[in-house]
Amino acid sequence: MGDDSEWMKLPVDQKCEHKLWKARLSGYEEALKIFQKIKDEKSPEWSKFLGLIKKFVTDSNAVVQLKGLEAALVYVENAHVAGKTTGEVVSGVVSKVFNQPKAKAKELGIEICLMYIEIEKGEAVQEELLKGLDNKNPKIVVACIETLRKALSEFGSKIILLKPIIKVLPKLFESREKAVRDEAKLIAVEIYRWIRDALRPPLQNINSVQLKELEEEWVKLPTGAPKPSRFLRSQQELEAKLEQQQSAGGDAEGGGDDGDEVPQIDAYELLEAVEILSKLPKDFYDKIEAKKWQERKEALEAVEVLVKNPKLEAGDYADLVKALKKVVGKDTNVMLVALAAKCLTGLAVGLRKKFGQYAGHVVPTILEKFKEKKPQVVQALQEAIDAIFLTTALQNISEDVLAVMDNKNPTIKQQTSLFIARSFRHCTASTLPKSLLKPFCAALLKHINDSAPEVRDAAFEALGTALKVVGEKAVNPFLADVDKLKLDKIKECSEKVELVHGKKAGLAADKKEFKTAPGRTAASGAAGDKDTKDISAPKPGPSKKAPATKAGGPPKKGKPAVSGGAGGTGTKNKKGLETKEIVEPELSIEVCEEKASAVLPATCIQLLDSSNWKERLACMEEFQKAVELMDRTEMPCQALVRMLAKKPGWKETNFQVMQMKLHIVALIAQKGNFSKTSAQIVLDGLVDKIGDVKCGNNAKEAMTAIAEACMLPWTAEQVMSMAFSQKNPKNQSETLNWLSNAIKEFGFSGLNVKAFISNVKTALAATNPAVRTSAITLLGVMYLYVGPSLRMFFEDEKPALLSQIDAEFEKMQGQSPPAPTRGISKHSISGTDEGEDGDEPDEGGNDVVDLLPRTEISDKITSELVSKIGDKNWKIRKEGLDEVAGIINEAKFIQPNIGELPTALKGRLNDSNKILVQQTLNILQQLAVAMGPNIKQHVKNLGIPIITVLGDSKNNVRAAALATVNAWAEQTGMKEWLEGEDLSEELKKENPFLRQELLGWLAEKLPSLRSTPTDLILCVPHLYSCLEDRNGDVRKKAQDALPFFMMHLGYEKMAKATGKLKPTSKDQVLAMLEKAKANMPAKPAASAKAASKPMGGSAPSKFQPASAPVEDSVSSTVEPKPDPKKAKALGVSSKAKSAQGKKVPSKTSLKEDEDKSGPIFIVVPNGKEQRMKDEKGLKVLKWNFTTPRDEYIEQLKTQMSSCVAKWLQDEMFHSDFQHHNKALAVMVDHLESEKEGVIGCLDLILKWLTLRFFDTNTSVLMKALEYLKLLFTLLSEEEYHLTENEASSFIPYLILKVGEPKDVIRKDVRAILNRMCLVYPASKMFPFIMEGTKSKNSKQRAECLEELGCLVESYGMNVCQPTPGKALKEIAIHIGDRDNAVRNAALNTIVTVYNVHGDQVFKLIGTLSEKDMSMLEERIKRSAKRPSAAPIKQVEERPQRTQSINSNANMLRKGPAEDMSSKLNQARSMSGHPEAAQMVRREFQLDLDEIENDNGTVRCEMPELVQHKLDDIFEPVLIPEPKIRAVSPHFDDMHSNTASTINFIISQVASGDINTSIQALTQIDEVLRQEDKAEAMSGHIDQFLIATFMQLRLIYNTHMADEKLEKDEIIKLYSCIIGNMISLFQIESLAREASTGVLKDLMHGLITLMLDSRIEDLEEGQQVIRSVNLLVVKVLEKSDQTNILSALLVLLQDSLLATASSPKFSELVMKCLWRMVRLLPDTINSINLDRILLDIHIFMKVFPKEKLKQCKSEFPIRTLKTLLHTLCKLKGPKILDHLTMIDNKNESELEAHLCRMMKHSMDQTGSKSDKETEKGASRIDEKSSKAKVNDFLAEIFKKIGSKENTKEGLAELYEYKKKYSDADIEPFLKNSSQFFQSYVERGLRVIEMEREGKGRIPSSTGISPQTEVTCMSAPTSTVSSVGNTNGEEVGPSVYLERLKILRQRCGLDNTKQDDRPPLTSLLSKPAVPTVASSTDMLHSKLSQLRESREQHQHLDLDSHQTHSSGTTTTSSSSTANIDDLKKRLERIKSSRK
Repeated sequence: MGDDSEWMKLPVDQKCEHKLWKARLSGYEEALKIFQKIKDEKSPEWSKFLGLIKKFVTDSNAVVQLKGLEAALVYVENAHVAGKTTGEVVSGVVSKVFNQPKAKAKELGIEICLMYIEIEKGEAVQEELLKGLDNKNPKIVVACIETLRKALSEFGSKIILLKPIIKVLPKLFESREKAVRDEAKLIAVEIYRWIRDALRPPLQNINSVQLKELEEEWVKLPTGAPKPSRFLRSQQELEAKLEQQQSAGGDAEGGGDDGDEVPQIDAYELLEAVEILSKLPKDFYDKIEAKKWQERKEALEAVEVLVKNPKLEAGDYADLVKALKKVVGKDTNVMLVALAAKCLTGLAVGLRKKFGQYAGHVVPTILEKFKEKKPQVVQALQEAIDAIFLTTALQNISEDVLAVMDNKNPTIKQQTSLFIARSFRHCTASTLPKSLLKPFCAALLKHINDSAPEVRDAAFEALGTALKVVGEKAVNPFLADVDKLKLDKIKECSEKVELVHGKKAGLAADKKEFKTAPGRTAASGAAGDKDTKDISAPKPGPSKKAPATKAGGPPKKGKPAVSGGAGGTGTKNKKGLETKEIVEPELSIEVCEEKASAVLPATCIQLLDSSNWKERLACMEEFQKAVELMDRTEMPCQALVRMLAKKPGWKETNFQVMQMKLHIVALIAQKGNFSKTSAQIVLDGLVDKIGDVKCGNNAKEAMTAIAEACMLPWTAEQVMSMAFSQKNPKNQSETLNWLSNAIKEFGFSGLNVKAFISNVKTALAATNPAVRTSAITLLGVMYLYVGPSLRMFFEDEKPALLSQIDAEFEKMQGQSPPAPTRGISKHSISGTDEGEDGDEPDEGGNDVVDLLPRTEISDKITSELVSKIGDKNWKIRKEGLDEVAGIINEAKFIQPNIGELPTALKGRLNDSNKILVQQTLNILQQLAVAMGPNIKQHVKNLGIPIITVLGDSKNNVRAAALATVNAWAEQTGMKEWLEGEDLSEELKKENPFLRQELLGWLAEKLPSLRSTPTDLILCVPHLYSCLEDRNGDVRKKAQDALPFFMMHLGYEKMAKATGKLKPTSKDQVLAMLEKAKANMPAKPAASAKAASKPMGGSAPSKFQPASAPVEDSVSSTVEPKPDPKKAKALGVSSKAKSAQGKKVPSKTSLKEDEDKSGPIFIVVPNGKEQRMKDEKGLKVLKWNFTTPRDEYIEQLKTQMSSCVAKWLQDEMFHSDFQHHNKALAVMVDHLESEKEGVIGCLDLILKWLTLRFFDTNTSVLMKALEYLKLLFTLLSEEEYHLTENEASSFIPYLILKVGEPKDVIRKDVRAILNRMCLVYPASKMFPFIMEGTKSKNSKQRAECLEELGCLVESYGMNVCQPTPGKALKEIAIHIGDRDNAVRNAALNTIVTVYNVHGDQVFKLIGTLSEKDMSMLEERIKRSAKRPSAAPIKQVEERPQRTQSINSNANMLRKGPAEDMSSKLNQARSMSGHPEAAQMVRREFQLDLDEIENDNGTVRCEMPELVQHKLDDIFEPVLIPEPKIRAVSPHFDDMHSNTASTINFIISQVASGDINTSIQALTQIDEVLRQEDKAEAMSGHIDQFLIATFMQLRLIYNTHMADEKLEKDEIIKLYSCIIGNMISLFQIESLAREASTGVLKDLMHGLITLMLDSRIEDLEEGQQVIRSVNLLVVKVLEKSDQTNILSALLVLLQDSLLATASSPKFSELVMKCLWRMVRLLPDTINSINLDRILLDIHIFMKVFPKEKLKQCKSEFPIRTLKTLLHTLCKLKGPKILDHLTMIDNKNESELEAHLCRMMKHSMDQTGSKSDKETEKGASRIDEKSSKAKVNDFLAEIFKKIGSKENTKEGLAELYEYKKKYSDADIEPFLKNSSQFFQSYVERGLRVIEMEREGKGRIPSSTGISPQTEVTCMSAPTSTVSSVGNTNGEEVGPSVYLERLKILRQRCGLDNTKQDDRPPLTSLLSKPAVPTVASSTDMLHSKLSQLRESREQHQHLDLDSHQTHSSGTTTTSSSSTANIDDLKKRLERIKSSRK
């Protein structure tokens, strides 16, 4: 027992798995007890046993297994998680329990299976049991069948799927085992119990004995419908209900409930389809045309045999149907007619819905054939047409049937009516909407008055059936004029009718209606079953909608829109009565007086016609009071208005009385039950007064009130006809104005567009302009509701008028109609006002479509034309198609009957000639627009074949097919497409193109549908096979479509459909389904349809499917207008608009707006750098793929989440392309405002855009390219440079798109590539484009080659990577390409290189085949023949290059588009050709002249100007009395637009080709020489200078050494460069932009040039060197002084370090430095001393004194000393404060040197205080011990720290510092806070100001202390005797100079200044003629610098003397002048702003 005790201690779950059977037995028993105790089905306890249940049932020990089965049964019954174990447990039961000998085990096994079914796992159980039927063990098979039988018996055929069981039955009957056969018999009997005769066809082939036995068993079965005895968990309540009913003796209602469960399986479903087309006799088509009737008969008999098969396989039966139709229609032998009819019946029965596409062709023929009298023929035809009816919908054949109703032959009429009656029996209230009923009733009503009794009877029967089907309420409106006798006859017929759907009476039908959808209105019946699902809340469509929704024609004129009774309201909805229109008989005047006197004061009635106006006025006041107090029910409206109309009535002369009168009318209309009768009495008077100046408004008010009481449509019609029947134009125009407003207030529903349009046309023809204007305004308002189709009515108006109308429409575009504010309260039930809005656009639109006059074109579709289209010769086929296109074009709008055309066109869709296929597609597109919604009936026979074309291998054909399908779907809606098996058949074809296009299309369309036909499920198996397709695109599209399928079918159905897949596939698909479930969009809200329709397509009017006209009117619950903000963002693109409507935002729009207010890009510091690091470190995937896989998209999503607004990210990664459009629109909007954000996320944005390149949707692609153009324009303006990472993850994908078939896209891509060169070097772009030439797409190869040519032409050979040779060899390969365009592009590119590079090309290309070589030579010759034309041709050839930069500038800046850049571009595109040189200049100049002469007044913002130091000068200033001209408005524009062009030209300056460089320089010179244009160069100076010294280097190293080059050329180039530079450096503002590094290189280049001995040898060389000399002086004087000084110091250091550098070079650098030193007194305040001292420090670090002394020349050390000495002299001790930038001062001797100099200078000056300081310093050095000093200072700092003594402490510290200038107080400050340190410094500075200010006024430079204080920025220092050192000093002259320039530019002369004292006397410093003198003296070589320096010193000395003498006198005036100048400048600035 030891063993026992061990396992007994184990927990239960472990016992259950123990290897000892006893242990397991004990475990199972305990588990059973536990299971019985657990009360909560969700208890965690259950989960412990999840994995063990299978072991419970499959235990190897029979005894233990029994206990396990018991426990398992309890588990399955009670555990919430049990469902997860279904598959494994049931398969265990089948394999291990059903084979057990013990009956108990088997019973428990069956019970477990049934229990799983009860917990909703029926499918899985059935699947396992069916697998068990294949088991070799007959016991298992028997048990499986028994289980299935029990399950069916208990749960019924709804839960247990019979189809799979029936499929295996025949096999079971053939089993060798008797037990199996017997069990099979039992289950067959059970199945028969549920589906009755549907079981016979599948079992017809089993053994006859067995069949007979079965028949006997079947007969014994009870006839009653079986009911399930056991229910699923979810149905348990139903079970309880059923029990109650049974106990109450059962209820008819309850029976009805389940009654419809029974006939669930259709025998047809259980059959295998038979393919018969291939079995037709070979000569069938010949025989059927044979002359002998016997042969024809044989052919038909062959068909008859084939079509007897009960289920036929789908195929193309068009030809067969056509042949049979011909026999029925044309054959003279009636026997054959009957036979053909039988064949058609067989086809219709066998094909069912698949025959629907042919129904339209056959029905008219059959109906016409009813003229035959022979009963057998008539019977055959009846059977045929009835069978055909079942394959289609009444709607689809209604047109044909109605057409035959007017036939003269009574038999045809009779049979047609009978056919209608039979058809109606198959309809329900929902499939027979009013829109259908109306035309049928109208036709039948004619027949009930027919002379032939049989026709009458048939019509009565049809009407009776209709009455039965839809109930009296729906039919009565149409029977209003029928007399009583006939009405009774109709009712009598209706009672006899037996409906197919088995309802006993119309009432019952209504009952059923309301059961399925509570509160469902009869109107909603139109929506068919679709609506039952969607209308969750009872929303009866306001009844006034009824007429508007009828498909045919406008609502009846003048009739109440309700059209008789509450036709539109639900039978159960009593509230509907509110809308009932008040009908009132016309009362006589006596009755009215009597009624009025009962409610009005007597005096009031007497005074109504008093001759005294005051009495009349008083009377009116009383009248008004009375009306105000009256109760609605008691108010006799008609009587009251009659009183008002009584004499003088509306002829009242006094305006006050009249105003009151009109006001009272409005009151009565508002407060009483106002009827149309009353309205008619007053409207005439109101219209008469509407034009009155004083009373017009009151009249309008009254009219509006009446419109509210009597509905706008009726009122409007009355008012319009009255207004236009009189002559007064004022009344007419005011009536139109009133109407415009009224439509906005009431909405558009129910208005009679046709009547309006005729009145509007009258108004447009009026002579009075006011009437015309009002009419156009009214049209504008109508346009909001009707859409573009409104214009069609006015196309024949005069062009001038039409353009006004168009302008009005243009204004309205993009706006959405306002929500109606009136006319709702009274007429809508429970205030469903939104219901109305949703409709308006639709209804208006619907009317318009119906109003268009449609042409009948069937007579033009002759048999000749049809045979032409089918001709063998393609040219003749093309002619035929051209004719058809012509016919449709001419007709514009056509009727749906188009004869044989569909079959003819269908044949052309698979034409071998693709051009014809495309042409056919275009015709079908035309056809869709021309036929409108009626094209529905052709979907099956023409629409589906278009879908087949989506599988074409040619991209353009597919694109055309897609466009056509979309055009059709726009007209028909999606229902027709999705019904039937056609779509699934298409998807079944294993064509990757077809699959991806079709799935893409479905993914686009499905999201917007509210419901779909059930047939959609048929597509699912094929969708699953697409998910595993070999083609990646197909898989991707299938994945995209998956969520939308799920949205309509639900996850369960989709998951169930995976049952038939292989296990591996199933797992994959289920995983995808799970994923899709998460992304599944919600179904669009009820309004979605209504909302999307008016927005969609070109016209809101067009195309709501006529199939569901009312659906929209009932459903709309949300306003259809998209949020206006969003709509704007979307631009006017109609596609984008439809996107707007498609999904109704789930949140309220207000909330969304709040969410969307912030920035869309969040700037994450270093975010981009981090992402690049991650990619480099392979932490994330590298952006590199052929098609984007999910992981890339997910990765991008993750990366974006941190830096893109959440809502935008949702749009960007939405599965619907419409949302991508929205995202792009938002990104465009935010581009300018969020530059930093865009640049921060640029890598992610570009990556996201590459994903968009893989979308198939063109609108997204176009939008993306549009955005890219704007983006790169912005980046080039921001001077951003793409990183390598950004480029490599974007450019390759952009280059893919250059091969797009659409021209527009290619152009855009080229434009973007072009712009990219401005932000990414062309040489780096080159390899990417080169890679693109290797593509398989020939268009891409050609475009890439062209682009390479353009790059070479624009940037020279340097762009060719890796080397020109390799690149050209690659290009040359393409000369032999098989595609002509590629060959041409390759040749052109090489010719371009030839033009730039000459014969060297041939060397670079290497060897070519003879053929290629000859082609190339030929091409080069040709290009050489036309030199003069070349440049112009270039411009033409590359238009996109030329315009690209300009094309989008307007989008970003709203200024006028500037020509200049495109002109510059032309110049640029020619610049490759030397011949163009002379043109360029002209071109350029011309444009600038144009700009100058343009004196418009538009001013634009000019953000760039902020960057300039001298913006005051260049800003145009508005000062009065301009004398010359206004500043050119293009001035700023030029700036923004030409930036990129200037970049381009500058890049050419460094070109290796001399001519190119010269041209570029010439162009820049043009700009620089003109003062107002030089501004454009701002921001480009460094770039220009770099290009220049690169060119200098190139000349020096390459050109000068090149023997071949003419030296004149080089001199010419030099003079251009130097000329340009001199121009540049004369403009101080531009010269100052040059940076240090650039200046250093420039000076290096210039000095090298001066020392170039090769130049001196040339004859003009001397001249060049002189010019350079002059230029150097300019550079030194005009550049930013800090930058140039710094540059020279660095240059000197480099030249001394370089061993190769000549001493002469260093010498010249030093001379430049001396020159700078001499300028220092003037410039010291503008210099950043800290930077200069840092440079000197570095110099001294590299060259300590010892090292400098070793130099051969003493110049360097002298230069340095001179510089430092001058700085010390100018700055004094303060110079030591400027060492801030030096980190470690001890590294060089600079500080020590400066200190020494300071001491030295102090000694010399001899000023007492300085000496003292010096003495003090030495004292400290000698005597004070460190400790003492520290104590002393510590004392001082203590004082400063205390509150009371702080000032005293500061004063002491100041004294101390003054005494011991080198005392170090640093340690004391170091430990204190930052605040304390700055406090001390500030305090010392203040004391210094006070003391120095007082003590120095006499010796000061004439600037008052106050001024010094204001100039804090440059801390005041001890000013030495040099006068012009102080910062403020420079001021006045500069300001005056600026003022002068400004005055000049604004056209004010400067002469007025002459009356002021001359400049010199105004300024405190005399004018030192620095510039003048230096320029005069420096015309010769630089070597003369020394002399000039000496002279300068003299001048300086003079100036110092003059200055000191003049100082005191000018002191005060100077200050005053400065202030004056400042004020004036402020004034100028403010006036400019």
